[in-house]
Amino acid sequence: MGYEALIKKLARELLDRYPDRFTEDFETNKQSVLALTNLESKKLRNRLAGFIIHEREQRKKQKKRRRMRKEEQRQPRGRRRRR
Repeated sequence: MGYEALIKKLARELLDRYPDRFTEDFETNKQSVLALTNLESKKLRNRLAGFIIHEREQRKKQKKRRRMRKEEQRQPRGRRRRR
């Protein structure tokens, strides 16, 4: 497993287990990663905190898209005109 794959896997696992511990703030996420893991590498901790911000944004966008699709499906379609 490469370095990037490791970061993504760890970040997603942390987000799934502790979604309420992470925010949009890098410094807060860095402290949460430090408290929840036993990582000694500053570089890895910072990369994890940064990727967690990215992943939260992606999940938020995905929820919004799903909600929009559901609303579109609920709305009745207009009648088609014959020409």
